[in-house]
Amino acid sequence: MTEPVPHVSGVAAPLIRPNIDTDQIIPSREMKSVGKTGLADGLFAGWRYTAPGSRDPNPEFVLNQPGFAHAPILLGGPNFGCGSSREHAVWALHEYGVRAVIAPSFAPIFRGNCVRNGIIPVVLPEDAIEAIAGEGAPVTIDLPAQTVAYGPLSYSFEIDPSAKAMLAEGLDAIDLTFKHRSAIAAFQARDRVARPWVYLEDS
Repeated sequence: MTEPVPHVSGVAAPLIRPNIDTDQIIPSREMKSVGKTGLADGLFAGWRYTAPGSRDPNPEFVLNQPGFAHAPILLGGPNFGCGSSREHAVWALHEYGVRAVIAPSFAPIFRGNCVRNGIIPVVLPEDAIEAIAGEGAPVTIDLPAQTVAYGPLSYSFEIDPSAKAMLAEGLDAIDLTFKHRSAIAAFQARDRVARPWVYLEDS
């Protein structure tokens, strides 16, 4: 199981660039383990630091600016998370403290990795994202209600019901399947009568 994220509130850091790929989220040189920890320092390393391999902060990068460090919400551009399927990109975001990414669209594998690792992928139109970035007000994402609120305004977003349940309840794919345990048992009981030869190993 993962940490449930039914709601996320806080500052939203604007990184509104198209086609931010997984190598930009965490360059391969920063992937020094196969685990989920020890990756936050490598997040956006190519932009966040002044030179490859350096830890000297680039003051112009948004996450190094006052007010945006360790923002729980990231505002992105179209096709966010494209490129390779490396799950380290989502692990690095999560370890850094990101719990939601709002973008006009996501690469499908990246979106799935977000759901499995406790980060809400929120799809909103580009004009809504630009408005949120310009507002500067705290943002609240209500996953059960499927809304993003900032200031006096609110936007609705769509999300797959299974993904919603996994994120809101902190479930993995197996946990989600077990929510239907009684229905599975009922099917097996009916099937055992209809096709007893399938269950000969139980006799």
